Amino acid sequence: MSTRAVPVVIHKLPSGVPGLDEVLGGGIPEFSFNLIAGGPGCGKTTLAHQILFANATPSRKGIYFSLLGEPPIKMLRYQQQYSFFDAAKLDESIRFVHLGEEALGGPAKVFERIVSEVEESSPALVVVDSFRAVVDRTLDEPQGHFRLRSLMQELALHLTSCEATTFLVGEFESADATNHAVMTVADGILWLTQDLDRNSVVRKIQAVKVRGQGQIPGLHTVRITDDGMRVFPRLLKPEERRAPVSPEARGLRLPTGIPELDKMLGGGIPAGYSTLVAGPSGSGKTVLSNQFIVEGVRRGEKGVVAVFEKRPDEYLHTTPRGQEFEQMVKDGQLEILYLRPLDLSIDETLLALRDAVMRTGAERAVIDSLSGLELALAPTFRADFRESLYRMMGALAALGVTVMATVELADSFVDLRFSPQGIAFLTDAIIMQRYFEVGGQLRRLMSVVKVRASDHSKDLCEYEIGPDGLTVLGTSLEAYQGILSGSPLLPGSGQAGGGGPGGQPR
Repeated sequence: MSTRAVPVVIHKLPSGVPGLDEVLGGGIPEFSFNLIAGGPGCGKTTLAHQILFANATPSRKGIYFSLLGEPPIKMLRYQQQYSFFDAAKLDESIRFVHLGEEALGGPAKVFERIVSEVEESSPALVVVDSFRAVVDRTLDEPQGHFRLRSLMQELALHLTSCEATTFLVGEFESADATNHAVMTVADGILWLTQDLDRNSVVRKIQAVKVRGQGQIPGLHTVRITDDGMRVFPRLLKPEERRAPVSPEARGLRLPTGIPELDKMLGGGIPAGYSTLVAGPSGSGKTVLSNQFIVEGVRRGEKGVVAVFEKRPDEYLHTTPRGQEFEQMVKDGQLEILYLRPLDLSIDETLLALRDAVMRTGAERAVIDSLSGLELALAPTFRADFRESLYRMMGALAALGVTVMATVELADSFVDLRFSPQGIAFLTDAIIMQRYFEVGGQLRRLMSVVKVRASDHSKDLCEYEIGPDGLTVLGTSLEAYQGILSGSPLLPGSGQAGGGGPGGQPR
């Protein structure tokens, strides 16, 4: 006898949690039997409430069963502070049932009450919080593991046959993942963690299991705000990417707003490239990036600037282009993002940049600076800074944006470095800024270290910073030798040479 597979259309429920549907592969499968697990304080109850309030309606009712944890009145007192909480849904769409008495009578009593309530009201959504109390009580009975597996299978079968989407909430540790029958029976498992690193606390979520769906693997950062829980997925959704820069467009060069620098770059920065501007404090990295943005706006190309070290109002007052930037912001040609909350993650940063680029249609983006970004990250993310930055640059390239990122380096004359932690290889072009001393004066030089797949100048050129911004002087510093040592020599003089602008001897 042959069997034929009957195609079944599985509908997906929106979680109501920004970013979570993307992680799950499209949403929560309807009529599924799910587990929300993790340690205390990681957001399990908040997640369950957010899902329930997002989906419950008068025609699709929900029941929230609480056991030995907080009674409903205490739970709602805190949950009503979130913006997703809707008091109008209480009783009409969502009913809270406390099973404290049944829990004292044993697991069988709890299961009987749940089944009875479900059969009576036919809810579309069922939450049991905290299910760990049932698990521990069952395991204490004779043949506890066998009894727990049997009860779990019966409950899952009954609730699924009643067409209810179920969420069991419980405090489980990672070691429990292979030790409890609920892990096997569950169609989906969402595991929440709260990691402490020095004085930093970071919440994360993992879609350990989602039957029949291609979830995004790995740990995803979670932030709980007044709006509830928000998840920051590790990858961009394909539909949220803009068309990448075409091969034809990649032949185009974007002017930086500094003509002599454009000549050094071989005509400007290739469209879609990421450029690293590396130099010590005060060398003019921000000034250069400002001119790059201003030049783009002049040509009708909108921009986004992400800052980490100063708030937008401080940034506008301290940057030489502050007044121009302020007008550009008012005209909708520029958006300035301030990204320095506590315990920042790369994924949170990337999401903010992506949203700003998609919202404004920006073609140029500046990250000022990568040094500030690294300091703003929670300590747990700093160890993976290179890997995270690699994903960020790749995601921005997928948006078709030309990126300029600044990074601070300690000016050293005993080695030649272009970035901390060896991140220079992640960018397509590198502009180096350095100090050098001539005639008792501190001067600045610039060089283009690399432009992928393109010829560029190898000269070391002096530059100045004035009221109009950064200006590269036309003549290279070829008159000097050993200029990167910090004490350049004029050939034949035998001593550090004095010279005028552009490296010409006085």
